[in-house]
Amino acid sequence: MKAALAAAPRDTVSAAIQAAAARGRPALVGFLTAGFPTRLKFKDNLAAVASVCDVVEIGVPFTDPMADGTTVQRASFVALADGVTLPWILEELKSLGERHAAPILLMSYLNPLLKFGLEALPRAAAAAGVAGFIVPDLPFEESDDLKRALDREGLALVQMVTPVTPPERLAMLCRDAQGFVYAVTMTGTTGTPKGATEVPPDVLEYMDRVKRCSNVPVCAGFGIRSREQVARFAGHVDGVVVGSALVEVLERGEDVRAFLRSLREPP
Repeated sequence: MKAALAAAPRDTVSAAIQAAAARGRPALVGFLTAGFPTRLKFKDNLAAVASVCDVVEIGVPFTDPMADGTTVQRASFVALADGVTLPWILEELKSLGERHAAPILLMSYLNPLLKFGLEALPRAAAAAGVAGFIVPDLPFEESDDLKRALDREGLALVQMVTPVTPPERLAMLCRDAQGFVYAVTMTGTTGTPKGATEVPPDVLEYMDRVKRCSNVPVCAGFGIRSREQVARFAGHVDGVVVGSALVEVLERGEDVRAFLRSLREPP
């Protein structure tokens, strides 16, 4: 009898999100900028996020982070000034004594990936325990080269959709999605004013449309920072991405685990 084939890394992302959603709560995808607030604490901060979240998204700092709001921009610039690069991130991940249970995705703009080289990138990423990539400035129509490269190692290329994505394009992106569909909650950049916690009904209706189109889990992202928001999304998505709010917690030196747990637990 033949042994079962090991799951591709990208499949571990879908499985982790689905397992959390099956327990009746949205999965948590936690974002941190690599090397922020300091390079020395990167592994400790990663461990803290991975101990609570179902999936971890690591931001590769870039000089022109056009999809990011001021919080993640600030973190990116600090990390760049401290010498954080994609090769450094992959070496840090590769050197972990023990892999985290939560699958790891890298969120990178295209330029650092091209600079690293599409031939070398998939093997280096897989060796570092990376399950896939989110590339916000890569149009679907121009993604074939990267997708083919990542396919060699079974790595995901996560697709992003927005409230203004036309129905035909939404169906196309969902059809090609790997890992999960990243459903951006708004037009604009990451982060929201700290007092803005309401989730309008039209956003939930949009999430329902994405769910109906997608064969992989759907996660809502941009501007999620409260327990009330996470609870509001329950039943409409499989997971939520918490980015700017988590970066702010790291910036203030507060308890990352306590903050992340607070998004799920009653006060």
